[in-house]
Amino acid sequence: MSQKTTETTILVLLLLTAAGLICLGFWWASDGSAFESVSNLFVGPRDRSREKLQKPHDKIQPFTPYNKAPILTVHDKAQTFAQVPNIPPGLFSYGGSTTWAPIRKTLDPMIQTTWPHFRLRYTHPVIGKPGSGFGIKMVLQNQLAFSESSRPLKEKEYQEAQQRGFSLKEIPVAIDGIAIAVHPNLKIPGLTVAQLKDIYIGKINNWKQVGGPNLPLTPYSRPIEVSGTVEFFVDNVLQGGKLGNKVKIVDDTTRGLRKVASDPGGIYYATAIDVLSQCSVKSLPIGYEADQLIPLYKKPLVKPSQCPNQRNRLNMAAIQSGQYPMTRRLFVIVKQNGLQDERAGMAYAALLLSTQGQKLINKAGFVSLR
Repeated sequence: MSQKTTETTILVLLLLTAAGLICLGFWWASDGSAFESVSNLFVGPRDRSREKLQKPHDKIQPFTPYNKAPILTVHDKAQTFAQVPNIPPGLFSYGGSTTWAPIRKTLDPMIQTTWPHFRLRYTHPVIGKPGSGFGIKMVLQNQLAFSESSRPLKEKEYQEAQQRGFSLKEIPVAIDGIAIAVHPNLKIPGLTVAQLKDIYIGKINNWKQVGGPNLPLTPYSRPIEVSGTVEFFVDNVLQGGKLGNKVKIVDDTTRGLRKVASDPGGIYYATAIDVLSQCSVKSLPIGYEADQLIPLYKKPLVKPSQCPNQRNRLNMAAIQSGQYPMTRRLFVIVKQNGLQDERAGMAYAALLLSTQGQKLINKAGFVSLR
């Protein structure tokens, strides 16, 4: 080999080595982000919808079993429970919202009959009353396979799930209306949303201030810490304000309705089916304007003397059209970890979204999505 050829070869090797060192330095300075952006193309089906919550250089360690799991989707085209695919066998604990009680009572026995190996066990928290917040907390702490909620997930709950190595998914399955319960003898045509806000923040304390009799007004509520219904009410009616000092706190809806039934000036709010099915209270029409009050019941109003032979029925048309102002969606909260818990939550949501499930949701006193 000539001296000139040898020198050329050495020069090429030196140039290649220098180029390699420069690329390595670039990769190191960028904290590996270039490599990471490529490797993400091969990562399994991870939910990236909430990764914006992380700082640019925060490293999320993907949960390996989930990354290797197939994508799970909700099959909402099934006509019957029997046609819903991918129902996992096993005993699955679930919990959450008390608003869901009529749905559980109506649907769960039929689900168990159709899929006896898909066993469901409603689980109460060890300490505290059941509710949407506690249900989601128990999912995060691996105490439940999935949960039922009467409110959407919060950003901090998405973040906590990521910190624990999985993600959460909320799947809407029904629509609910919030009813305002008062004593059946109270003479008042209804309330606007603004008046309702002023009652619960303490600006209005007598029914004469809203066109009613000269009667002291007593608002009742469940505590916000446990109830998705209260959180919805505070966020949407009170617009983030706090319940006033004169609001009397009750443990649950049963106690709230009993208080109103015995208190001529009382007022309480709860899911529609809990109020409309009662004989001892009545539901007030609600509207954005005083001349546009919408009842949550189908007219005419069933009087207490006619109950229980007749019951007030839900005004589904007003909820579906959006005329009634206080409506919300109900969610199945699924833990996305690629394991049996995720399959159970997705299966439960799929059963509720089937044609049979949606019809039964209407029967239970809620409004279907389909």
